Parts: sequence; structure tokens; C-alpha cells
Amino acid sequence: MIPPAPARLSRLWFPSGGIAASGIEDGHAKLVRAGFLRPSHSGIFHMLPLGRRVQHKVEGLVARHMEDMLAASRVSLSSISAQSLWEKSGRLPSIGSELFKFSDRKNVEYLLGPTHEEEITSLVAQTVKSYKELPLRLFQVTPKYRDEFRPRHGLLRGREFVMKDLYSFDSSVESALDTYNLVRKVYSSIFAEMELPVLAAQASSGDMGGNLSHEYHLPMSLGEDRVISCDNCDYVANEEVAESTLCGEVTPNSSVEVWRGITKDRTRLVNVWYPRQLRGVDDNLHVYTDADINVAEVKSIVPDLDAGVEDVLPLWMAATTMGGTAAEVVHIVDGRLPHSFSSDLEGTAPKISSWPPTLEPPKRQLRTCIHSVRATTDSPLNILRIRTGDQCPRCPTGHLKAEKAMELGHTFFLGTRYSEPLGATISMQATGHKSPLQMGCYGIGISRIIGAVAEVMADKKGLNWPVAIAPYSCVIIPGKEAGEGEAIEVYHQLNDTVRIAARHFDAVLDDRQRPLPWKLTDADLIGFPVIVILGREWRSAKRVEVQCRRLGVSRSVDLADLPKFVSQLHNPHTSM
Repeated sequence: MIPPAPARLSRLWFPSGGIAASGIEDGHAKLVRAGFLRPSHSGIFHMLPLGRRVQHKVEGLVARHMEDMLAASRVSLSSISAQSLWEKSGRLPSIGSELFKFSDRKNVEYLLGPTHEEEITSLVAQTVKSYKELPLRLFQVTPKYRDEFRPRHGLLRGREFVMKDLYSFDSSVESALDTYNLVRKVYSSIFAEMELPVLAAQASSGDMGGNLSHEYHLPMSLGEDRVISCDNCDYVANEEVAESTLCGEVTPNSSVEVWRGITKDRTRLVNVWYPRQLRGVDDNLHVYTDADINVAEVKSIVPDLDAGVEDVLPLWMAATTMGGTAAEVVHIVDGRLPHSFSSDLEGTAPKISSWPPTLEPPKRQLRTCIHSVRATTDSPLNILRIRTGDQCPRCPTGHLKAEKAMELGHTFFLGTRYSEPLGATISMQATGHKSPLQMGCYGIGISRIIGAVAEVMADKKGLNWPVAIAPYSCVIIPGKEAGEGEAIEVYHQLNDTVRIAARHFDAVLDDRQRPLPWKLTDADLIGFPVIVILGREWRSAKRVEVQCRRLGVSRSVDLADLPKFVSQLHNPHTSM
């Protein structure tokens, strides 16, 4: 039987080596320089052959888990969605500014889907009628579109992106929660196979709806979220929903500072009062500024807070001096300030200091509202952001770690959030009555994983892919001591043996007409997990040099031992 022709880099187009490295190079710049992708427009990218191979591997790994572990069926919904469906679900006003919208020649309004809850629910509503057809799990891997105000960090925050979205439909809440918990286990398996240290954090459901959700975060300096985790128990939460205790003690000489916000309608001024200096649980003094305000906690009291406004007083004055406009000052007081401070605010004119010289304080009486405890639990407010070292709210001996992280996936239990308004109902066995389906939706950012791995796992030499999603897991580079036939022999020996023992093994032969030092530098830049070099010892002793930057390995290996050694490198849990 004739063996298949070896994979050759000379037959693959990837424009690497033509762009000089910048002084400070992030993961996205390395992806461009190594020939994985090229920018097309703002926040939009062309995937080149190497990038497409990585994307294909991520898609395949995720799809395999969806099909094998969840028995989910794969679909491919159109990227074009009817705007009327979004109006019917009630989601259009909250997310409308992020949508790419257009009309056809008949003036029917459409949009490019950033996600597909409305479309999949409409599809199921038309086809599924009985509880006997449930549970139903449908997933797809397709491009999504979001009109980001400020695209940044390459694939991490783009306007076109590839996402896996799974939708589950169950007949009861109990069954839907069983599905939700099963998907969470599958997500853990997916990220473990990719060798990514992902944190599964409690999260807010936001505009998606529902009351149960988890985010899957990869810690990284470019992360857009802050994740809080305990060093002693399994508590992990997004900062927006993280519980906290009143850590720290107000020092005698600490001044009281104020951070100001304003509501979107400009009629309510929000004064947030907090101590400038606290003695922490580590017995050190910590100084707090406006940047340490927990905006999520403020929004729990003032949901329509416009947190992006810096100079709020002129806006508030302009709105409240208009005839007939009700005006209010909301005081939010950190629980560590003495009770007497809140008492001083009661029944007095609003404390507003540092007025701009061109403004006069309002002369008419304003409504004043004071908050010093949470409405739901009656516990003191913690207005300051959680810091590393703060006490865990769940266990008596644990301490919290706060770190920036990038969201790679999200799971939502939706309940009837979409099935009810879109008419997705089934006939129940006991009564025969119609009942709305219980839904869940579960996303994984395929292209975002590529950008995040490039950012987190790269080093000064280049990219450094995990074996499971590398463009090729092993590259064979012949030096001048080895002929092409000998390099092909090594290729087939590895391909025939290692592929059986290592699930993600795929080799490629670097037969490009380039000097050996150039090929080695390019291999490091591309980020092949394993590099096999037929160098100086090949001719005399049939020994090759094997490098694995990920594990810090560089070793001379006899040809007879090569398959076993490469198999061990492909299995990160095998001792060397």
C-alpha cells in the first residue's frame, strides 16, 4: 500500500517572515507577522491558511464535544435575521446600537445576527409540538456580527467573529437545569483538552435574560473583565456579581471622598461617599481613588446610571434648571463610614462640594435619597472594588484574588424568556395544555479563543500553540546533512506511529528552499508545539534534535526512540 503524500509547507501559502517585529508586540501582531491572518477593515480580518487550520481545529474540537457528549445536532442558521423577531422578543431597544441593520428593496428591515436566540426559537416554534420531541439540543458554528463602537485587540474584540452557539429546549425547569449542568461539565472538558486554565465564574445574565449564568474566563492582562476567586474554596465570580465582605478598617485620619455619577435622563445626581484610606486585613494601609468604585454595586441601587460621564455637574444642572423637571440627589454611603455620616446627610441640603465657578448651586429644594445598606439583604454597602487579599465571603479562612480576564464562553439558563413571546410551546402529557419551552443558550467564542491563546501563550520567540489546536502539532526540518528522502522517511515513521498514540498529532515537512536558521526562527514564530530537526548528528549517528518550547525541552534523540518521545511530548500529563 502506497503511503499518503506528506504534508509540505511549500504547498501552503502563508506570508510569514516578511514583517519586522515591533518593539512591543502583542499576540495579535504575532498572528499577523506569522501569516495567520490579515486585517481587512476595522475589527474585521481575513483568515489565511494557517489561521484557518487553527480555526478548523477549534471548531472541530468543540463540535465533537457537542455531538458526542450532548447528542446535539448541528445546524447552520442564516446570518440574516428579521428585525421584527427582535422587536417581538423585546430585545431590540437594549442592543439596537450594536446591530448592523439594513433594509431590502421592499423596505423590510433585517439585521446581521450577533447571536440567534430569536431565529432558533422561531424555527423550533414552527416544528416542535410535543414533549416527546424533547429534550432538543441544537448548535452551530457560524460568523456573528456586532457593530462595536471601538474594535480593539484584534480577534479579542472584533465586529465579525466566529462563535459556537448551542440552544437547548426542555419541557420542565428540572430537565432544563439538568441540561445546563451537563453543558457546564462539557465546557470544562473542552477547555481542559485545549490546555487552557479557564475559570468558570458566576455571572450576570445582562441583556440575554434569565437568572442563571456562568462565564468562562482566561486570565490575561488584556482582559475586559475582573474575576474574583478564592484560594481556599471553589468560589469564583465575575466582579459584577461577586459577593464581598467589608474588609478593611477606616483609619482615624482618613478623609471622606466622593465619586459622582448621573442617570441617563440627567435628573438624578449620584454622590458615592467612601473612605480614602483603609487598614486592610493584611494590616497594610490602602489608599482608594475613584477608580476603585464598584460601579456594579452603584448600579444595583441606580440601574439607569450613566457611568461613562466624567463631568456630571454641568449636565445635571442644565437638566434640573429646566422648568417642570424633577430633580433628586442620591447619596450612596460605604458601610465602613460611621453611622453619624449618614445621619448628617438626612434632612439637610445635598452635600455638593467643588462646584465649577461658572455654576450656581440649585436654589430650589431637591429630593434627597440616602442608601447605606443593600435593599435585598439589609447588609452594609461595600462601594469599593474587591482587592486581592480580601476575605472570602463563603469560607472563613479563604482570601480572594482579583485578576483581569477575557471571556471565552458563556452559559445562560433562559427559562421562557424567548419561548413565551415567540410562541414556542408544546402539549404537555398530563393535561394536554400548551406550555412554553424551557430554554438555555451556551456560547463559545471560536475566533476569540485564537486571539486569547496567541496573547497568553506567546513568548519573545513567537506563538506557542497547545497541541490540540496548533496548525500542525509537529514540524520536521531537514538540515543540509539530510536528503529529502530521509526527511520523508522520518515523517512517515512519526505519522504512522505517533498518530495512533496521540490524538492531536499531525506532522508537516518544512521543505521550503530556505536556510536552516531561517526555518528554525520561523518555526518558533509560527508556534509549532514540537520541532524535529535533522541536523549535525543525523548523518553520523541517526539522531535528531527535538524541541518543545512549551515544556522547555531540547534533546538529542535516536531515530528508533523518536516516536515514543514525540508521543510523550504530545501528552502533557506524561512524565518525561
